[in-house]
Amino acid sequence: MLILGIRKISALFPIKRLAFALCASSFSAAVFSQVGEIPPSKVTVQGGDTSLAVPPSIGSQLSSQEQPSKASELFAPATKVNTPKIYTKPAASGPAEMDLRQLWNELKINNPQLSSLRESYLAAKATVPQIAAPANPQIGLVWSGMPVNSPFALGGANAPSTQYPNGISSNNAISIAQPFQFPGKKSLAADIANTNADALLAQSEATYLQLGAQLSSLYYNALASQKQLQVLKESVIRLELIKNVAKARYANNAAAYVEYLNAQVAQSAAEADQFNLERQLQVSINNINTLVGRHSREKLVLRADVNRALTKVPTLVELEDYAESSHPALKSSALQLEAARKGVDLAKKAYLPDFQVIGSSYTPRGPFSANNGALFYQFELDLIIPLYFFTKEKYGVEQAQRNQASAEAGDISNRQQIVLAVNTAYAAYEQAKRQTQFLRERQVPQGDAAYKVGLIQYSNNGQGFNDLLTAQTQLRSLEVQLALAEANLMQAEAVLLVTAGKEPY
Repeated sequence: MLILGIRKISALFPIKRLAFALCASSFSAAVFSQVGEIPPSKVTVQGGDTSLAVPPSIGSQLSSQEQPSKASELFAPATKVNTPKIYTKPAASGPAEMDLRQLWNELKINNPQLSSLRESYLAAKATVPQIAAPANPQIGLVWSGMPVNSPFALGGANAPSTQYPNGISSNNAISIAQPFQFPGKKSLAADIANTNADALLAQSEATYLQLGAQLSSLYYNALASQKQLQVLKESVIRLELIKNVAKARYANNAAAYVEYLNAQVAQSAAEADQFNLERQLQVSINNINTLVGRHSREKLVLRADVNRALTKVPTLVELEDYAESSHPALKSSALQLEAARKGVDLAKKAYLPDFQVIGSSYTPRGPFSANNGALFYQFELDLIIPLYFFTKEKYGVEQAQRNQASAEAGDISNRQQIVLAVNTAYAAYEQAKRQTQFLRERQVPQGDAAYKVGLIQYSNNGQGFNDLLTAQTQLRSLEVQLALAEANLMQAEAVLLVTAGKEPY
């Protein structure tokens, strides 16, 4: 926001004009030495406003740049007192410096969502040997030697008779029954469970890539905030230089006081933007710490190489081939399809009968009788056959076939969506790359040149203060756009590689 003012130019005596010209020439040479330019051989300066008899004291005003920032007070470090109990890891005592690879490793190890998926996979894997294990045997004890007319003799069933002097039931027996499924049923069921567990593992890997893409976006947003902070600090320094030029010109009655005020207002606005960016950066750091399983207020320093995104990205065809062969989501759908096909085979095996083998050992000695006799054994083979016109088996096969058709359609859809996502992400990456190159190679150098030319002209002849301030504002805007474009480029690269199923490093 500019404060408009009126500057009156009055005629000066030749001696006064000569003295002012020498003073302005020495100050212009100092300004040119700061910006790296050679001052022109001829300097022409017009007279300033003499209506203010007592100029205000400028040197006594404290620049807002010298005031200490209160941003550190808003984000107190984590201690044992204020650390929530939901965190199992204590807050770190010192800062940690990490790049993207180290953050992904922390994500893989400490993220609670990935830990939950990992435990679910191990739980599913533990069901495989349970399914493959044989059925539990059944052990039975027959107690049939009851006393005569005992209430446990089932209404005198053991009473002696002419035909059965010792009663009709005077034997004890021990039996062991072992059920068996038709050969191949259990092994196939265990294989299906193992395939489903592997599909669950592939799904957890896909979730890991999705969380990694989110981590990469937060990471590059934080780097963009750091770069913007650096740009704003440089802008504050440039505005300080402009403010000093306006201060010296005003002291020599060669510029209006409003020009100094405008430069001061622009500098204060840049410092206010710094405070907002500091808060955004702290929020990004907190989100990154939480995502990788650290305490949100742990110290974290980020490292990155922006130029890496311009050289190491594979071609679109290579990324499509890699995605179709190695993407975890496609691996999961392929494993689910394989499990569905095996499920059809298992459903067809339901038409086959199961078995049960029973072995028994008998003795004629009752528990309350003294008679003794020889042991004898009994072997029994039971056949469990599907009845009721194969109703359950027929619809079981139909259900398995429907599941297979659904899995096949889902696998095709997943492949189409992955390839389309790779194409879209590659187009976004190319656009971000061109935009970054355009800003870096053309717009930012042009804005820097415009700012330097405006500063030189204003230092020499006192004209174009608004143009100088506009050039500085445009240069700062272009540098911020470049920082955001570089962050978008790195994010686009990370999203592209993650979409293809690769880790972005």
